[in-house]
Amino acid sequence: MRSLFPVTDETAAGGSAQARQWSLDELAERYAYPPGGTPWLRANMVSTLDGAAQHDGRSQPISCDTDMRIFGTLRALADVVLVGAETVRLEGYRPARAREAFAARRQAAGQGPAPAIAIVSGSLDLDFSLPLFTEPLVPTLIVTGAEAPAHRMKAAEQAGARIVVAGDSARVDPAMAVRGLADLGFTRLLTEGGPRLLGQLVAAGVLDELCLTVSPMLAAGDAQRIAGGPYLPVPERLELASLLEEDGFLFCRYRRT
Repeated sequence: MRSLFPVTDETAAGGSAQARQWSLDELAERYAYPPGGTPWLRANMVSTLDGAAQHDGRSQPISCDTDMRIFGTLRALADVVLVGAETVRLEGYRPARAREAFAARRQAAGQGPAPAIAIVSGSLDLDFSLPLFTEPLVPTLIVTGAEAPAHRMKAAEQAGARIVVAGDSARVDPAMAVRGLADLGFTRLLTEGGPRLLGQLVAAGVLDELCLTVSPMLAAGDAQRIAGGPYLPVPERLELASLLEEDGFLFCRYRRT
């Protein structure tokens, strides 16, 4: 196992060890998407030791500074961030921001200044006056089904959102959602949940990678796990691609075998 933080360096003068953070460039290299342009969907989630993905409905209380640093790196590498409507409401989602540290890397990859946010919602029960719709650097997308309420689809478009139809009913088909976003050029996909959406993506067999932060905390209670939704008759096995540690937090990266 290689420690992420602190990494010790020897000072030139006295030879004593001092801690340093990995640079954002180093993190970007470690978490780079596979080359080739094939759609790749990764998830980024956090869980306590007893399996809670949230505390009081939010993930922030079980996170840490390093987790948020990796969170920002994963966003900065993505074309689009796929998120469920309930998570948008609970977590107070805002548009992704442009980050100077990643500007040259994104330009070289042919990406815009920031990833788009794509909200998965069958009902389109969303507040179109929120910054996600009034202040995005790139238009927010809404992934929905063909039979979603027509008046809500019209309201979303009037608010500047781009509709992606992925499913013949009001429900979103996860595989169609990934294909639809990829057809628009969004091949580096990142999902931040919530648990119900992640469970649907897992059940549909479209998740390629899981970046999981294991928090050294116990939460008890009845909080959700990182993935809910449909039951898998046979558990899916992933392979460990990397494992980093800082202050008791484990930063795991698993890939489909």
